Amino acid sequence: MQRALGTDLMLKLQPYACLPEQSRGRRFPEPSAPTRTPFQRDRDRIVHSTAFRRLVYKTQVFINHEGDLFRTRLTHSLEVAQLGRSMARTLGLNEDLVETIALAHDLGHTPFGHAGQDALHECMAAHGGFEHNLQSLRVVDHLEARYPGFDGLNLCFESREGILKHCSRNNASALEKMEASYPGQSGGVAQRFLNGGQPSLEAQLCNLADEIAYNCHDIDDGVRSGLLSMDQMLEVPLFRKFADMAAHQHPEIAQAKKQRRWLYETIRLMLSDMVYDVMDATRAQLDALKPVDVSAVRAAPSLVLFSDGMRAQTRELKHFLFKHLYRHEQVMDTMCKAKLIVAELFDAYVSSPEEMHQDDDIVNELSIQRQVSDYIAGMTDRFALREHERLTGRRMFDV
Repeated sequence: MQRALGTDLMLKLQPYACLPEQSRGRRFPEPSAPTRTPFQRDRDRIVHSTAFRRLVYKTQVFINHEGDLFRTRLTHSLEVAQLGRSMARTLGLNEDLVETIALAHDLGHTPFGHAGQDALHECMAAHGGFEHNLQSLRVVDHLEARYPGFDGLNLCFESREGILKHCSRNNASALEKMEASYPGQSGGVAQRFLNGGQPSLEAQLCNLADEIAYNCHDIDDGVRSGLLSMDQMLEVPLFRKFADMAAHQHPEIAQAKKQRRWLYETIRLMLSDMVYDVMDATRAQLDALKPVDVSAVRAAPSLVLFSDGMRAQTRELKHFLFKHLYRHEQVMDTMCKAKLIVAELFDAYVSSPEEMHQDDDIVNELSIQRQVSDYIAGMTDRFALREHERLTGRRMFDV
């Protein structure tokens, strides 16, 4: 059965895609699954993990209590997976690996989004710092406690490589030393951050699917919240182009009473154009450089990319969102409170570690600061709020 699955995939995938039967394997060897490829198995382990379930109550832009219809880390991850699989299928890449990476890429995010991450990094400045991408890898390598034979989920090298989107040089060096202790993991998961190489095409594709998703969908949440308006968005040339197209194709939706449908149609057209732009630019890059296998992909420049024109337009869109949404006075006020919550939780747990409700079967030889960092990073927004109120007696938000 496994051989049949592998053969079927080989017929569909390009030679520069990650073939499951050629995976570099797991840190702890396991028997093959009879009906699933290694990457399908990785995806299933992520979906069943505790960290994945927690994403439903973790912030994307707006804190969880601010509304039921705003995106969370979970819905964002699902949207990235959908975009990634769609592009992977057209490009002949491994859809299962793309989905795996997409579903796991935000597992290490703190509560309260980037504000929580920044606060935790400041708390950990003297203890190695905090990187949410590295934390995502820590989750799947160490912090999930589900199996009797090992910590973590024991994912394949290719899945772990894709999850580690960013990494500082110091952390990459430390990871490489750790990787060397596991047999069969030649060229560790962080090696590219030291030698300037690239990850697989599937990992590169997830990076852009992530960017497309949050660019387009943060517009939706921003307008829904009332912090952005259609009039403001029409100042952005990329958005205006597709808003005009939508209004031309459906003149009635530009009327005041149908503004939400106009917004949705504009976002749909813009998202589709970004996806097709990535696929066209990537095909052109693949045709020009002709990588023959995954090793050639890792040695080449970035192969999955926007065209120059789309890259410039998306950069302009991101600048607009940064200024008018992510740095909006209301968002900044919320994020300042969120940073204070994280900082005070950190101090409280370092002073009184017994206040953390950790699993008894986890033997933790890390510093107390790293243990506290891991504990806080795993919190949902609402659990962090409850814990802060319990430990300080103060309620920071009305929930």
